[in-house]
Amino acid sequence: MDRVDDLMTDLLPRPSTPRVAVIGDIGGQVGALRYELVRLGADPHTGVIPADLTIVQVGDVIHRGPDSEEVVALVDSYLHRQPDHWIQLIGNHEGLYLGQTAFEWSPRVDDPTIATLRRWWEDGSMVVAAAVPTADGDFLVTHAGLTAGFWRSVLDVPHTAAQAATALNSLIANRQAAIFRSGVMLTGRKSGAAGPLWASAPTELVPSWFHSTMPFSQIHGHSSITDWSTGELRGPAAVTTRTSLNLITRHETTTMRGGRIIGIDPDHGADPAPLWSAWEADLTGPVSM
Repeated sequence: MDRVDDLMTDLLPRPSTPRVAVIGDIGGQVGALRYELVRLGADPHTGVIPADLTIVQVGDVIHRGPDSEEVVALVDSYLHRQPDHWIQLIGNHEGLYLGQTAFEWSPRVDDPTIATLRRWWEDGSMVVAAAVPTADGDFLVTHAGLTAGFWRSVLDVPHTAAQAATALNSLIANRQAAIFRSGVMLTGRKSGAAGPLWASAPTELVPSWFHSTMPFSQIHGHSSITDWSTGELRGPAAVTTRTSLNLITRHETTTMRGGRIIGIDPDHGADPAPLWSAWEADLTGPVSM
């Protein structure tokens, strides 16, 4: 009888291991996004995300490419139909439409799309950060990365990725302008305390941690140490010698004391990147905000 029970158990569907996919900047490329979702297991006809998958998107879903309105509409459908499976982070390009105008961009997205972005921000559908627990460590996910200076001066040195995500997202309710704090990309002056929407990976994010031990690892979009058109690394030697890259996925990993900083911006432009993919891992607990 035990043998029969064992055989029946073998025939039952086994529970899937929960997994996460962190998708880099989409930049108005709806075809590239749909293709990647199907690769991750979304139904090619309905777009339904598998029950075992949580998606975190790092922001900058708009601009550069031709399909910003379509991308926002697609993401909005997931936030409405499968809110437990899609976590949307804010990027600096979304911030342009949230009363924090700090740069010019043309063409702008249309008024209904602006209204959708503002609704996401007001109702909490779009946040600043997420914490991803994996067997390979816990990761804080933000658009541009958390600089050491911001970690100290604004967040008061949270020691875990989950604590940091909670602290960053609490800034939304308090309407703190620190969320949108700029750095070298806008002012031309490097800052080791640049904010999580604007920090430059090679000149601000990575160097800010040189004299500190990272309390957790990070994943970010927004900017790259790598020139993906050539595969060459950019920035000072202290940054490039710590960085390895994957030309197929367009991921770069900078190894620091205490953790890693993983950049996943595929650098879509007017045309989508020819090769890229989300960062994927098995989860050891729920993604938290």
